[in-house]
Amino acid sequence: MTRFQLAVVGAGRAGMLHARNANDWVASAEVACVVDADGATRQRAADELGVPAFERLDDAFARVACDAVVITTPTFTHCELAVASARHGKHVFCEKPMALTLAECDEMALAAEQAGVVLQMGFVRRFQPEFAEAKRRLADGAIGQPMLVKSLTRGPGLPPAWAQDIKWSNGMLAEVNSHDFDCARWLAASEIDRVYTETANFKGGERGVEARDFYDNAVVTLRFASGALGLIDGACPADYGYDARVEVLGTEGLLVVGDNRSLALLEMKGRGCGEVMTYPSWPARFESAYREELRSFVLAASAGQPPAVGPADGRAAVAAVLAANRSWREERPVRLDAGAA
Repeated sequence: MTRFQLAVVGAGRAGMLHARNANDWVASAEVACVVDADGATRQRAADELGVPAFERLDDAFARVACDAVVITTPTFTHCELAVASARHGKHVFCEKPMALTLAECDEMALAAEQAGVVLQMGFVRRFQPEFAEAKRRLADGAIGQPMLVKSLTRGPGLPPAWAQDIKWSNGMLAEVNSHDFDCARWLAASEIDRVYTETANFKGGERGVEARDFYDNAVVTLRFASGALGLIDGACPADYGYDARVEVLGTEGLLVVGDNRSLALLEMKGRGCGEVMTYPSWPARFESAYREELRSFVLAASAGQPPAVGPADGRAAVAAVLAANRSWREERPVRLDAGAA
């Protein structure tokens, strides 16, 4: 049987993670080629994977047969790459954030719809077993109606240089906390109606970040259409390791997703070291989920079925990020229908 052929665009950490998972963990798929603008990066990827490597996606389309494109490049490139892929009849897996603007999100979704291809977003937490189990229990009414959803993500290192500039990335709230906006919306089973954001920059200056409006800590309060409340806590860099947890308080109980140890005092210092082991990075924290989300994409694309996480989900997270950024800049709560500009 012919295996589903993937072109991986972006051969950095995320791209190579997906490429290795495709070859090693998704029996029906394999990497056909890689695309990366950096010569040394694409050559390393080509040598490891044993596939051709190209500087531009158009060159890959001209020379290699593929069924789908996996996009892991910087956010500001997502729209152009996804639209081009769809117009070539290729299914698209796109890492979060979906794009920089809602107009770009809409352009990507329309291109996929017109081409009749699958466009899946990389919200990996939906595929992590404990998060998926929490969603199942909430859907079954195990703790009643969600009243409060608290989600946090803390990354151990600075974002890449391009992502430090908010005009190219929408900032940490997009690059790191897109997962939290999506996860909170998903678990609350309700759209985000209003946000209020506070940000701070504790470490940027001492680590050489010169980008205007850079922040490394953020807290966002949410109000859902259902009436539920939410809280997102983000920090990057948080040097003790990678941390991702969720708490849902319902009318009849509590769900906690992630480690929650009963310790009177806990101190964490070095990455992966301390009084308890921590996750050193996001690939370690969500190892199984990254495999499952790619498998899910390949199955949906092969069958022509809607993806588990579609364009509407990607757009909703971008809308929340844009409103949250507007909130801290204007020092006020912002409704999502007013935060899309």
